[in-house]
Parts: sequence; C-alpha cells; structure tokens
Amino acid sequence: MARDFTDAEFARRLGKVRAAMDRAGIELLIACDPSNMAWLTGYDGWSFYVPQAVLVGPDGAPLWWGREMDRAGALRTVWMAADRCRGYADTFVQNPPAHAMEDLAALIRDTGWGSLRIGVEMDNYYFSAKAYEVLLRDLAEAAFTDITGLVNWQRAVKSETEIVYMRRAARIVGAMHGRIREIAEPGMAKNALIAEIAHAGISGADGHWGDYPAIVPLAPSGLDATAPHLTWDDAPLKAGEATFFEIAGVHRRYHCPQSRTLFFGTPPQKYRAAEAAVAEATGAALEVVRPGRTCEDVAAAFNRALARHGFAKDSRCGYAIGLSYPPDWGERTMSFRGGDRTVLEPGMTFHFMPALWLDDGGIEMTEPILITETGCERLCATPPGLVVKG
Repeated sequence: MARDFTDAEFARRLGKVRAAMDRAGIELLIACDPSNMAWLTGYDGWSFYVPQAVLVGPDGAPLWWGREMDRAGALRTVWMAADRCRGYADTFVQNPPAHAMEDLAALIRDTGWGSLRIGVEMDNYYFSAKAYEVLLRDLAEAAFTDITGLVNWQRAVKSETEIVYMRRAARIVGAMHGRIREIAEPGMAKNALIAEIAHAGISGADGHWGDYPAIVPLAPSGLDATAPHLTWDDAPLKAGEATFFEIAGVHRRYHCPQSRTLFFGTPPQKYRAAEAAVAEATGAALEVVRPGRTCEDVAAAFNRALARHGFAKDSRCGYAIGLSYPPDWGERTMSFRGGDRTVLEPGMTFHFMPALWLDDGGIEMTEPILITETGCERLCATPPGLVVKG
C-alpha cells in the first residue's frame, strides 16, 4: 500500500508529540484515537471497533498495538519496522471475562514501562471506562494522567502535503454539491439523491479518489431541518421546502466539509433575510481571520454582524478540521466561539459553520478555510448562497 507521508514527516510529528509529553510530565503516551494513531504512524484500517492503540515511549519508534488479524494491515500502512507492531489474541475480542487491555498492560510491563508516568486519552470515543479500569488494575505501579487532546493539538498546523490532500478533498466536495444542483428535483426520493452524492464523493475529482467520510451525509428537509444532525429516508423532495446538505469530500482521510441549502420554488422572505445575514456575517468574520487573531475574535465579528440583521446563533461558528475517522470529522481542539483564545497560525484549517436553524427549517452555507500568511483562503469554489431551483 502506498505511503502517504515521508519518514521525515513522521519523525517531525513524533518530535512534536514527545516535546508535548515532556511539557505534560509523562513518559509513555497511549493514543487510542484512530486519527492520532494514523497521524503518528500511518495506520489506516476499519478496526477501531475493538481496542487498539499507538504507544509513544521515552525513545525509539512508536509501537502499534491491536488485534492480531489487524497486524497485517499495520504492516501494510505504518512507517515503523515489523517488530514495532504487536497483536493480541482473538480471545480478547468481545469476550466479557477477558479484556484486550490485559494484553496491553502485559506488553507495557514486558517493555519495562510498567512504572512510568502514563498519559491516556480519557475523554475519547475509543477509550472506554472498562479499558481504564483494567489498566489501573494491571499497572498498579504506574501513574496515570489524562492527556486528552495532546496529540490532536500537535496536528493543528498542517504540513504542505496535508494541505495538498485537503485541497483535493475540497474539489471533491465541490463536485458533490455540483451533482446535487444537477439532478435534485421535486419528487426525487431522498435516498436516491444521497446515493448520487455518495457516488460522487467516492468517485473523486480531478483524478483524485474519494475516501469515506467520518460523518454520513446530513440532509434533513422541511421541519426536520430545524434540527442539525438528521440524516435521510426515502421521502420525496418537495416544492416549497428547504433541504440542507452537510457533506464532506475526503481524500486519504483528510476532510473538507461544506454545506449548502437547496430550495425548490421561490424562497420565503425570511429565508432570503437569513441568507443575506449569513453572507454578511461570514464576510465580516473571514475579514478577521488572519495569523495573530484568536478564535474568539472570529466568533465576535460573526455574531456582531449577524445581530445587526436580527439573528443570533447560540452554538460555535466553526471548528478545526483535518484527518479524521468516524464518528466525527472535527479535530476536537479549537472552535470559533467566545472564550476560545487560541491564536490563529498559518496552516490551520477550519470548517466555518454559520448555520441558522429557523422555526420551519434550516439554512447551512458553510466554508472550509485555510489560514494563510496574510488572511484566509476559502478552499472550495462552490457558488455561495441558497441553491434555488424551479
């Protein structure tokens, strides 16, 4: 399987993580988040439904640890040597009397790390309460620290290759939105349209293939669109009704999400008013986006402009994006909202998310952006505004 990054880039990443470990006062890091595992080692497999991890110790290359049958996938994708990939027996898989973390604890003891200061991702989709309980029991001499987000934060500024992949993902999501504009019509079953969107996403764009998204297409219509995270059914699309499509183009696990809202017929005035408010507020916010400003500054500019039109948004208006696995395409670090004083740097990437949910529907017109040396760049060329047909 072709490697996505050079050994030099993986070495740079490992160095950043070890420096962060030193600052956090830990000697061994256990990363169970598949995004962090991939970023550190290149590992790429749909195996995150069972315990797995990457271990970064005081020195040397990381250790990949997972189900024995998945070790073959590790050998095909990681940059480390074969002896840095360790597998556990299948008797640990979905077998309540045993837990795979027993094997990990044994590996840590055998490596001589059993009494180190160990960091684990406590608030993570992929690290369970049971996993932590077993590690505490079987590594009684170790001292555990919560390092949730430590690796995620090292991923915030993208390398040149990562930005190339995100640009490709941006072209893919643009093609997906183009397909919606091309074929959507009243009476079309929603699932049929979603199938076309998925086909466009995986087919890719400009000769670059499409990967699977961390979130399935979100495509609610009418009153369902007053909620942000509903998916689809087989109901027909209707005239006089709005549908928003929150979808992502993905290339080599790098995501560019973007949303647009489709309306059949003449949109009501309140939709046009919301469209104008979001457009102006988006422009005001993106004028603020540049190195040295904070996430909080961006949110404040957006909310001030939105308020001038009589609208308000309770939730954040953007978040960091990049490499991800289900169930979320965000990086789970910084957000455009009040109180987040993270300073913007060139190479950071965000999903600017100025969605509004009204009393009878919703409007999503969002943009993936890249922080540049002098401001920001919209990664997609998708036409702005409501998509109005017939």
